[in-house]
Amino acid sequence: MKHFKPSIFTILMLTICINTFAQQPEIKIGNTKNVAVIELQGNGRQRGLQHGKVLKTEIAAVFSKWKNSIQNDTKQNADTVITAFLKATNFEPAIRKHTPEIYEEIKGIAESSGQSFQDVLSFQLVDEFWVYIDRLNNIKKHHCSDIGVAATNTHPAYVSQNMDLESYMNGYQILFHIAPTMSEPEQYVLSCSGLVGLNGVNSKGIGLCMNTLMELTASADGLPVACIVRGVLAQKDGESALNFLKTVPHASGQNYTLGTVDKVYDFEASSNKVVRYLPDPSNESLVYHTNHPIANDDVKPWHQAFQKKVVAGEANDDNSVIRLASLKNRLNIPVAEISDTVLKEAFRAKDDPKNPVCRTFQDGKSGFTFSSVIFTLGEKPSIQLTNGSPDQSEYILHQFTSDK
Repeated sequence: MKHFKPSIFTILMLTICINTFAQQPEIKIGNTKNVAVIELQGNGRQRGLQHGKVLKTEIAAVFSKWKNSIQNDTKQNADTVITAFLKATNFEPAIRKHTPEIYEEIKGIAESSGQSFQDVLSFQLVDEFWVYIDRLNNIKKHHCSDIGVAATNTHPAYVSQNMDLESYMNGYQILFHIAPTMSEPEQYVLSCSGLVGLNGVNSKGIGLCMNTLMELTASADGLPVACIVRGVLAQKDGESALNFLKTVPHASGQNYTLGTVDKVYDFEASSNKVVRYLPDPSNESLVYHTNHPIANDDVKPWHQAFQKKVVAGEANDDNSVIRLASLKNRLNIPVAEISDTVLKEAFRAKDDPKNPVCRTFQDGKSGFTFSSVIFTLGEKPSIQLTNGSPDQSEYILHQFTSDK
């Protein structure tokens, strides 16, 4: 047996690698107080490699739970379902065209986490997979609530959300802190281990939240929601963010609450059009939304009967309609009086116990509030977020470090 005798250069490189790994942030999945912050830097591929390496164990664990969830929902082998889903869709060309750095990031995650590219790509397609399942089984899993408040003389602008997701993601909440590059500003992105992003805010005062509008038409080759989020957050000014959101091809029916420094917007996006929504047409300073389309009539054929009930005011027992009423009632005060404290109380609301805005995690239940976020915009942007539902976790503040 030959003995390996390392060179001085090899020893030096091993020392560097060990020290670099030792400097990676400690991950405490399941921390009941704080969401773990993961520092990412460099180009898309480099960020993906860092993500996959640091969260390798967590990615493997959440992917296993994800596949169990797919199998439970479809009564089929998860790998078979994922393969069929990818064969029925073609999202890669749009990702490469409109968000090439994110495509490289996805590839980097797969490479360093040891997961297949097929699985990592599919995991990014949270809403797109729901669309696929909706076409097959009409399974409802979407329950998010958003609020946007424009700046006034008494407070900066806010974009905020209860992000509700499937229960298997509990314990895998992550906040990515992305260093600025020559082409992108500094960003904070809420996510799950293995996922490029759910919502976020950047140092230029641009924040974006979203919620599924399953009734709206979808496209099998549009740009997925996660990539739209990261594409918007890569913009350096409000006009560019608005243009990106309104002009890219949308893969999934989705509501986007966008903040640009001191203004807020709400858009209902389908595969065929993007329509601005205002709860009160005379007041552009306040927007809020849940999970049913109101302004966009580009509805799938099998959802048109329900949509007619919504328009006619005959769907008041629907979960999304009930939650929207809760937001409306709690925000029925002058906009100048809507502080982050008011937003927190709105997101903790359980005005209807069977249809709450705040969904506490419970074993055996299909969904929960993964995190509640409040993005403060303006000259000093920041993020406050909870680990899980806001009735069980305090909001933790994170501020930007770069000079815009």
